[in-house]
Amino acid sequence: QVAGSLLAEVADAERSLSMGQLLHRLEDERVAVRQEAQQRIESAWEGVEEQAAMALNHQGGFRLTTYQARRWDTVLEEPLRLNRLQRRTLEAMWDAVARGAEQLPAYLERKAALLGSDGVYWHDQFAPVGTMRRQFSFASAQEYIRDQFRSFSADLAEFADHAFSHRWIEAEDRSGKAAGGFCADFPVSRQTRIFMTFGGTFGGVTTLAHELGHAYHSWLLRDQPYFRTGYPMTLAETASTFCEALITDAAVERASDDGERLALLGSMADEAVTMMMNLRCRFLFEVEFFARRAEGPLTPGELGELMVAAQRRAFCGALAEGGVHPRFWASKLHFYITSYPFYNFPYVFGFLFSSGIYAHARGAGEGFAERYAALLSDTGSMSCEALAQRHLGVDLGSSEFWDGAVASVLAVVPRFIEAAG
Repeated sequence: QVAGSLLAEVADAERSLSMGQLLHRLEDERVAVRQEAQQRIESAWEGVEEQAAMALNHQGGFRLTTYQARRWDTVLEEPLRLNRLQRRTLEAMWDAVARGAEQLPAYLERKAALLGSDGVYWHDQFAPVGTMRRQFSFASAQEYIRDQFRSFSADLAEFADHAFSHRWIEAEDRSGKAAGGFCADFPVSRQTRIFMTFGGTFGGVTTLAHELGHAYHSWLLRDQPYFRTGYPMTLAETASTFCEALITDAAVERASDDGERLALLGSMADEAVTMMMNLRCRFLFEVEFFARRAEGPLTPGELGELMVAAQRRAFCGALAEGGVHPRFWASKLHFYITSYPFYNFPYVFGFLFSSGIYAHARGAGEGFAERYAALLSDTGSMSCEALAQRHLGVDLGSSEFWDGAVASVLAVVPRFIEAAG
C-alpha cells in the first residue's frame, strides 16, 4: 500500500507524463530525450524520498527483527530457502558474474560512441542501436516460432501448434490494452493462457516465444501431483529464456542487413548488462542496506550513497561521473516486496542457468531435447543443485558451470564490436 501511494505521488509530481511514459522514453533513439527523461525521473522521486526511506527502513527493520527471532545468521537465509538454493551456489554464481562483467565496459563504451554520448550513462542502458525494420504478421510469427522450436524439439513445436490451434493466446493489438506479456496456468484443466499485445515487431515474436516457453513448462508438469508443480523463482525463467534464445540466435544468423544484425546483437548485449550489472547492483545495494540497517535507520542521502557505490562497483567503474541513478533505491518496486526479499538474484540465476543449458544443448546435439523436458518436469520437486546434478551432471556450487554460462552470454560482446565497425 505504501509503495502504491508513493507511485501515485510520483505521477502527481510529473503530471504531463506518467512514470511509465518517462521510463519508455529511456528507450528513445535521441540522447536529449533520454537525458530529460532521466532528470525528470530523478526529480520526481526526490519529492517523495523521505516517505520511500521510511518505508524501506521499516520493512528492513522488521525483517532483521524476525530473522533474529528465528536465529538466522544471514539475511540471505529466507531468499535461499524460497529459491531452494545453497549459499555456496549463490556465491559461485556471483563470483563468475563479477569476473565476466569486466568484459562488458568494452560493449558499453562502443555503444555510447554509436549513440553519440560522451560517456556511459545509466539512462543509455536500453537505448537502441542499429535498425530493426522487419515486420511480422501473427501468422508469420507463428510459423517462424514453430520452425525454430522444431529445430530443437519436435515435442516443443507440437505444443506450440497445440497452443495456437486451441486459441490459448490472446494477442490482439487494441486500444486500452496493457503492454507486455503474461502466461497463466490452470492445473485442473491442464491448460494455459497467454496474454500479450502483438504489434508486428520482432520484439513481439520474442515475447510470444518467451511466454510459450512458460506454457510448455506448465504443460510438462500437467500430470504431476499438484504439490510437485510449484517451482521456485530461480527456475521459473528456464524454459522461457531458452525459447527466446532459440528465436534470437536464428534471427541473428538470418539478419537481412548489417543494421538489423547490429540491433539484434545490441539487444542481446543489453540483456547481459541488465543481468550481470544492473541486477547485480541491486543485490549489492540490498546486502549493504541490511548490514547498515542493523545499526539504525538510514537517511535518503545515505541510501543514495549506497546505491551509487553499488552501481559503480557493478558497472566496473564504467559509468560517467554524472551517469548514475542515485534514487534507484526509491524507484525500484522490487525493494518493497514484503513477501520476497532479494527480488534480484533469482533473475540472474534463471538467465544464466538457462544460458548454460542452452550452451549444453548446442554441444550435446540430438537427443538432448528429451533430457531437457525431463529437467523441466522435475523443477517442482527438486532443489536447484539436485536438478542440475541429475539432468546435467554438474555441480552448481563450483565455478565450472557458471563460468561456462557467463562465457556463452559474453560471446556477443566481440560480435557486437565487430558488427559496429
